[in-house]
Amino acid sequence: MAGTITAANLLLRIRDTLQDTTGIRWLDAELLRYMNDAQREIVNLRPDASSTTANVALVVGTAQTLPTAGLRLIKVVRNMSAAGGSATGKRAIRIVDREILDTQEPDWHDPTVGGDATHATTVKHYVFDEDDPRRFYVYPGASSTSTFIEIVYSTSPTDFANSSSATMFVDDIYANALIDYVLYRAYMKDAEFAGNAQRASSHYQLFVGSVTQGGQVQTMVSPNNDGMGMMAPQQPGGV
Repeated sequence: MAGTITAANLLLRIRDTLQDTTGIRWLDAELLRYMNDAQREIVNLRPDASSTTANVALVVGTAQTLPTAGLRLIKVVRNMSAAGGSATGKRAIRIVDREILDTQEPDWHDPTVGGDATHATTVKHYVFDEDDPRRFYVYPGASSTSTFIEIVYSTSPTDFANSSSATMFVDDIYANALIDYVLYRAYMKDAEFAGNAQRASSHYQLFVGSVTQGGQVQTMVSPNNDGMGMMAPQQPGGV
């Protein structure tokens, strides 16, 4: 979900720490640029910070790409009856290793392979390559553009439009991390002054720690956790 903390509120907290409440050394426009950079860095470290769920129409074939604002696929969930919000869910879609498909069904990229008369446009599996996060493959390949699936993916953050009523793109829980990143950038500007380089380094470490440790805590409290701090193993899917 998007945040509700305004840019004005964040700037107030940042200026209190910088001891620049009147904006003499750091103008609002400059700090806003740092705030926008901070949101992008947060999403870079935690793609789920900007996750969104959408029903999308597939193109014909196996190779699929994310919507325009998409940065990284998080998961493919299920087949859908349509692309709209009133669509109903259909068969679940499971991730499968590319090597399994390549070995058991070498022609799987052919959209005529893997379907049947009843489920010609029903996706059973998907393949994801970490080296190409904006693309994924479905099996069987979509035989028409009337094949719809539900996906979860990370999106590019929207910049703060102004320094007053604009709110955070990421959730409010990342507000402290955002502030630490801005302070890091602000102190780096004056790193030649005594102590500022160390202050910048400290705030950057706080930023990284807040974002990455939050991910570790999320794993520990996840419903998928096995109760001992580990994610429950997922059973491999067959073709």
